[in-house]
Formats: sequence, C-alpha cells, structure tokens
Amino acid sequence: MDFWIMAIRITFLSQTTTGILGNFFLMFYYVVLYYRACTLKPTDLILMNLMTANAIIILSSGVPHTLAAFGLKQFVSDSGCLFLLNIQSLGRSVSIGTTCLLSVFQAVTIQSRESCLKYNKVKSINPIGCFISLLWVFYMLIHFTFFLYSSIKLNSKNVTQKRDYGYCSIVGPEDISDSLYTSLVVCPEVFLSVLMARSSGSMIGILYRHKQRVQQIRSTQSSSRMSPESRATQNILVLVSTFLGFYTLSSVLRGCIAFFHNHNWWLVNITRLTSLCFPSFGPIVLMNHHSIVYRLSFKWIRNKINLILL
Repeated sequence: MDFWIMAIRITFLSQTTTGILGNFFLMFYYVVLYYRACTLKPTDLILMNLMTANAIIILSSGVPHTLAAFGLKQFVSDSGCLFLLNIQSLGRSVSIGTTCLLSVFQAVTIQSRESCLKYNKVKSINPIGCFISLLWVFYMLIHFTFFLYSSIKLNSKNVTQKRDYGYCSIVGPEDISDSLYTSLVVCPEVFLSVLMARSSGSMIGILYRHKQRVQQIRSTQSSSRMSPESRATQNILVLVSTFLGFYTLSSVLRGCIAFFHNHNWWLVNITRLTSLCFPSFGPIVLMNHHSIVYRLSFKWIRNKINLILL
C-alpha cells in the first residue's frame, strides 16, 4: 500500500506541475502575441480562454489534492472549502463551454470556406469575444448563487451528510440543491459535449470530402506527404477525443461516487486524477497542434546565429 500511496503522490505532483507550467506557458505566449500584434485571431482568443479555465482548475483542485496526498489534511475552512469547490466547478464549466465554442467555430469557418464566404472569418472576432464574456458571466452567476445557497445551509443544524475531499470536508447539499445543480450545470455540460462531438464530426466530414475532390489534381510528390486536410483532421480528432474521453470518464466516476455513495480509496483517487488529465495535458496537445515549441525554439536558434554572425 505504501508503494501505491507514493505513486498517487508522484502522479498528483506531476499532473499539477505539468498543468501549471503548460497552461501558464501558453497564456504567456498569447499575451506576447497580443502585445506584438495588438490583436488575436479568434482561435487564439478561444485557446487563451481555455488555458485560463484550465489554470483555474489546476490551482483550485490540483494544488489542494497534491498537498492532501502528501499528508496536509483539512487545511481549508468550511467557507474556503465551499469557495474552492465552486471555483473548480466554474473552471470545469468554462473549459467545456470554451472547447465546444472552439469546435463550433472551426466547423463554421470550414463551412464558410466551403461556401466561399471568407469574410466571415475576419468579422468573427467580435462575436467570439461576446460569447466568451457571456460564458464567464453565466457560469459565474450560477456558481456564485450555489456558493451563497451552500453557505446558508452550512450554518443549518440539519446536517444529513458530510463529504470529505481530503484537504477539507463539508456538509452535503440537500436533494433540491442536487436537482438544481443538475439542471443548471450538468445538463448544459452534456448538451455542450454532444454539440462539440457533432460539430467536430461535421468538420471532419467536410475535410474528408474536400480531400477527395482535390486528390486528383495533386502531383505524386505532394500526395506522398500528409495532406493539409489529413493533418487538420488528425489534430481535431486528437483534441476533441482527448477532451471528451477524459471528461466523460471523470463524469462517470464522479456519478458513481455521488449516487452510490462509494468512497473507496481507489475510486476517489482515480476520479481526482482523471479530472485533472485534460487541464494538465491539454496544453501538450495544443503545443503539438500549433507547433508553438518548435517555432519558438527555431526563432531562438536563428537569433543566436544572427548574433554570432554579427
């Protein structure tokens, strides 16, 4: 058992460290990109928002769970525990909504190119900013309401259930609170996940049909390489499948704990680790998607060579 406890500690620490470094590196990259160009492409704006949501999840969930795994138990007060839980839920909701927005935006962009309406891409920066702002405001209002409601129930004498999160414990909400949370948070997340899968499938279908049309006019030399459509399809599949896979598994495990009241040590820790997978390793997928590390490394090497020659 000592071996598995150490393995859990190392895994939590690795996930948290990787998530913090990866998300803040990409956020810093987009800030520098905005500082140099004074504007961001719609896709970059969405990805920057996604990294912000992932960073919130890592800081509010990964760091406390890592400290608890190393033996620092119950170091957060009841009010602080409520705050952290709502911040975690806020980051998760915004992350799902942002990823769905990214998938839908890419599908609309490809369909616009298919219809020869390229001007939509230029004018889409303002709606994207409005959608992101509305997403944050909507979920902040919902989770702030639940925070106030749970704070009132925390002082109630009708204590029916106490939930232990390792770094803190809190009185469980009543059935009406669970039903309201399901209708306002869980159901929209399920809808956004379905919409994301549908838009990504439509996008992949468009890319495949386009590849079939242009395949006849490509030369033998260019066709020997991976086509742009194939690369785009592969990137979309990796990003969406990674997101849906980790979040679906996390949701199923969390549902097992909530509905069956199964607080087995293995189930609880695997659920916590799974919920941190996409926020931690999502930046790695995005770095590969945009080849950011390669471009920055190549630019750094080129500048060094120029300084040496000068």
